[in-house]
Amino acid sequence: MNNSQTLFNRAQKVTPGGVNSPVRAFKAVGGNPPFIKSAKGCMLMDVDGKEYIDYIGSWGPMILGHSHPEITQALKNAVDNGTSFGAPSQPEVELAEDIVKRVESIEMVRFVNSGTEATMSAIRLARAATGRDIIVKFAGGYHGHADSFLIQAGSGVATFASPDSPGVTKGSAKDTRIAQYNDLDSVQSLFDAEGDQVAAIIVEPVPGNMGVMPPVHGFLEGLERICHTHQSLLIFDEVMSGFRVHPAGAQGRYDMMPDLTTFGKVIGGGLPVGAYGGRKDLMEMISPSGPVYQAGTLSGNPLAMTAGLETLKRLDDSVYHLLEERSSQLSTGLLEVLKKTGVQGTVQRVGSMLTLFFHAGPVMNFEDVKTADHDKFSRFFKGMLEKGVHLPPSGYEAWFVSAAHDETVINRTLVIAEEVLKSL
Repeated sequence: MNNSQTLFNRAQKVTPGGVNSPVRAFKAVGGNPPFIKSAKGCMLMDVDGKEYIDYIGSWGPMILGHSHPEITQALKNAVDNGTSFGAPSQPEVELAEDIVKRVESIEMVRFVNSGTEATMSAIRLARAATGRDIIVKFAGGYHGHADSFLIQAGSGVATFASPDSPGVTKGSAKDTRIAQYNDLDSVQSLFDAEGDQVAAIIVEPVPGNMGVMPPVHGFLEGLERICHTHQSLLIFDEVMSGFRVHPAGAQGRYDMMPDLTTFGKVIGGGLPVGAYGGRKDLMEMISPSGPVYQAGTLSGNPLAMTAGLETLKRLDDSVYHLLEERSSQLSTGLLEVLKKTGVQGTVQRVGSMLTLFFHAGPVMNFEDVKTADHDKFSRFFKGMLEKGVHLPPSGYEAWFVSAAHDETVINRTLVIAEEVLKSL
């Protein structure tokens, strides 16, 4: 029995499923997860000494690669000053200023500790600002594990939704409506029925938790138009895409101006973090400026703020150009390998996020994703892992390319992918 298996056996006795976030347990692909000891650049090393090319990147934040020497040194310096104060500090002001400068729609920002905190706080603010209760989200869109978001669609897009997890009450579900991503008609039908009761639409402008799905032309603009018509708010969940797909996030890439935006991942440089921000008139409704209560003991943690600042200051145009180049090399190469091996599949990419679907494509929404061959993905995943490439352990997830993935590493990935696809 190897060290990873031993640790997993121990973990299952003291932690639900042996993990602290469900996808890590490999339930979607089978087998047991390697336990990671260290990471450097684009490589992971497990507790048994095996190395892997990493396309998880801690689920997005490691855009410059793991253990970046300058970021690591800045964190060591910050630790010497203390790990948490429970009081204001300079790094949180500087990071907020940087975000406001980079993102046109953001005039004020509030830091929290996770993406889930950010989205639940944005929803609370939207309901307070509009005096309405209903939230529209999209099937397959993930906005964290708050009760309002763990909702599945009813029998039709305009029907009441139902809880998607035990412990979520019908009361929590009754104010959530489900539309289909990339389908404006499904959104319009909801607003035709209840538009005067809708507080907000919340959407990942570039979905990542049902696989990467580029928005079709006019879709995001259509959401903005519908919201303006009905005096509802448009919330962009950029926890994943924020500063990942463009210097100003997906809204910068697609020239959009949402009312509120949520962030996470990249803005913490790999440390736990979340944030929400938007127009000043909305954000000043948050306590202590206004009546909408939200608080957090570790919000604005100086270590997370330092890591985020040091990450953002290195994300200049040259880095985004490099990320685009490397990600294009990987996605184009995967398509060529699929064609060469005769395996049906498609690769969808936005910036340095991409997904290989075993599907003829294009994959437009959650219904399409469900028809992909996830058994084949499971076999592909296991083959890649065995040969030293660590992909997200689900066909419903995004892969992440970092600035540390050089041409040699990507070419090695493609060679291994061809070997594995031939064996399927």
